[in-house]
Amino acid sequence: MSLTVDQVLDVLKKVTDPDTEKDIVTAGYIKDLKVKNLVVSFILEFPKPKHPFAESIKKEAVRVLRELNPEIEAEDHISIQSKQMIQLDAPLPDVSNIIAVASGKGGVGKSTVAVNLSIALAKLGYSVGLLDADIYGPSVPKMFGVEGVRPAVQKIDGKDRILPVEKYGIKMLSIGFFIEEKDALVWRGPMATGALKQLVNDGEWSSLDYMIVDLPPGTGDIHLTLVQTLPVTGAVIVSTPQPVALADAVKGISMFTGKGVNVPVLGLVENMSWFTPEELPDHKYYLFGKEGLRKLAAQKNIPLLGEIPLVQGIREGGDFGHPVALDEEGISGKIFRKLAQTLVEQVDYRNSTSPPTQIVKITH
Repeated sequence: MSLTVDQVLDVLKKVTDPDTEKDIVTAGYIKDLKVKNLVVSFILEFPKPKHPFAESIKKEAVRVLRELNPEIEAEDHISIQSKQMIQLDAPLPDVSNIIAVASGKGGVGKSTVAVNLSIALAKLGYSVGLLDADIYGPSVPKMFGVEGVRPAVQKIDGKDRILPVEKYGIKMLSIGFFIEEKDALVWRGPMATGALKQLVNDGEWSSLDYMIVDLPPGTGDIHLTLVQTLPVTGAVIVSTPQPVALADAVKGISMFTGKGVNVPVLGLVENMSWFTPEELPDHKYYLFGKEGLRKLAAQKNIPLLGEIPLVQGIREGGDFGHPVALDEEGISGKIFRKLAQTLVEQVDYRNSTSPPTQIVKITH
């Protein structure tokens, strides 16, 4: 009797995870399924480490396969792993993927990408948090239209926890919630990095599929503190196609992939790729250069996740607290939805092919 992949998947649908009450096929636990003659191999990938029913689910999978055919070999060919890329002793143990959105220089639309990417991921059905790590220039409160909101503090398990502000399905924290909009933060590095750690450690983030971290431009204390505090799944580098911006984007790539940090760069996002006047919809004007990031991506062998045109609506959405990703049918909304889908694919590939990210340890 020869087996097919469809036959194997059909029978594995009989196995249910007691924790979620979903069958392991629908829940997406089956990865890298291979069927050769009567040998069935696959990875049981659970969303969290040390899943309490992992071994019993594996045994049940073997049992139902042998009901299909007693000669099936499976037990020694089923491995168990977690898709969560963070350490158990690290902060935010219930956050599956931490994505740093960074840029080499300011003014390239990094926060615009981070905000719209967060909303697009939520629209795809993922639970999403947004950490505004731009301590000196927080823009997330304005872009969500929640300036002046103050997060509540609640005592949980004997500790005061900051409850993230929620809007458009996103949980968010920003230093901007704790200062007056007109005030400038005149802080030395240790104060700024201390604020970032507090947003991470004292925030009641709960369980999230994705945490997007909007980093300040450049490479500095905040970036180093982030990778020392959290095991970052991967980074997304945002730049315009302008040569001056590209030169700084290269530095951002180097920072994350450099020795001692080793955070994968999941891909590049080119913002302000071209301008199309409303009255000339078939025309593209490359105001900042053409395909600069596409060429850099090919040179560095890094995926180009998306190209975002210079559109008035994107700017207005951020300025007035209604990001364009909320409009799933609009052209700009579709661009960010595609960007989110591409990012998810890159994260899944990274998690299935690379070991868990480690928090950076400074030894000198």
